[in-house]
This record gives sequence, C-alpha cells and structure tokens, in this order.
Amino acid sequence: MMDYFSAANVKRLLAQCERAGITGWQSRADRHILRLLREYRNEGGKLHWIAQTATELADFGRNVRDAAAAGAAGIYLHGANTDRLWLGRRRGEIEERLKRIRAAGLRTGMATHIPEVIDWAEERGLDVDFYMACLYNLSRPHEEALKLAGGPVTGEFFHEPDRRRMLARVKQTKKQCIVFKVYGAGRRCGSRADRLAALGEVFAWAKPQDCVVIGMYPKRADQAADNAQLVRQTLASTARP
Repeated sequence: MMDYFSAANVKRLLAQCERAGITGWQSRADRHILRLLREYRNEGGKLHWIAQTATELADFGRNVRDAAAAGAAGIYLHGANTDRLWLGRRRGEIEERLKRIRAAGLRTGMATHIPEVIDWAEERGLDVDFYMACLYNLSRPHEEALKLAGGPVTGEFFHEPDRRRMLARVKQTKKQCIVFKVYGAGRRCGSRADRLAALGEVFAWAKPQDCVVIGMYPKRADQAADNAQLVRQTLASTARP
C-alpha cells in the first residue's frame, strides 16, 4: 500500500470518490496529507475534508491551526491519543485539547476505540459535535485481550462482541457519530454479502445524521464506486430501530 499510494494514485482515488457521489474524505492532518490536499484542491477537487490530529507532531496547537487553514470541515482528537489519556487518568488533557480544537472555530470531534470513553464524555457534557466511534476496542489492555482470546495475541485484537457494544453508544448519544472499522480492517470483506451484512448492522443502529468511514485500496477494483453502491443498497433496505 505504501508503494501504491503515490500522490497521483491518492488523487485518482479521491476523484473516483467524487464520481461515485461520496462527498467527504477523512484523513490525518500530517504534512504529507496537507500537501496532497493542496494539490488535490488546486486541481479542482471538491471533497469535504475531516481532519484527524497528528499525534507525532509536537505542537498540537499548530497542528490544529494548520488543519483549519487547510479548510477542514471538522477536526477530531486522534482515538489512540484519547484512549491513552483516558486510561492513564489524564482526562483533563482530553478536555483541554478539545477546547483548543473548538477555539479554531470548526466542528470539534473526539475519536475513541473504547465504548466507555463515550459514556464518560456524555456524563461530563464535553463540548464536542461528533464522535469517531471505532467498532473494535483496539486500546484494550494486553492482559485483557489474552484472556478474551484464550491464547496468544499478535498485533491488533479484534473481538466481535465489541461491535454491538460501540453501536449501542452510537444509538444512545444525540451527537453525530462517524463509525469506523466497519469492515473490521478486512475481516468482514470476504464477499459482497459479508460487506452488506457489516454495513447493515451499522445502519440498523445508526441515527439519520451518522456516517461511516471506509478505507479503500483500489489497486485492482473501483472500490469507491463499489462501496458507494453498497451503502446506497444498505440504506434502501435497512429497517431503522
């Protein structure tokens, strides 16, 4: 994927998304993406951009300001960063960072992989416009993952019951949610039926204003057109709760 996603191929994918009727792109506000975004816009690209903070950049405030200057429709706190601060009992830092995002004057979001973080945010009444809600708890402590897996765990641990736990929060909150890891990082992509089932599960719980993020690697197929069609088909057939 690193070899495939040259600047030209990234812009080609974004153009495919536009043709398919997709209107938004979510990506990191790092220097590489900011440069690609400028080229894409200079060449006529029209997708709205939702920015994720780039935690490797030391100056958080500048990162937020750069994303705002690049025309981000919204900015959200990176989920792994949120989770580390929450698990480390440094929750005041989450609130402070959200305040700095709000000060940039754009829609403010917070990402997390842990359902209980959304419970905490709702109880605290955090000033956010949207949550980025991961369907898998990739911030689960390793010891807990070992227990759930019943054996050794290598890399990220995907636990299927996590999906419903997070989707329950998506349904309960009045805030907009942007749901990601919909296909389980490829684990729910074995067939078209698998992808439809994954999307159907999400939209059965989602509110009318909620969205999904789907990662794409269109080296061998027009995944933008395919995913757009799958979402349309799902929305036409899914019964809302």
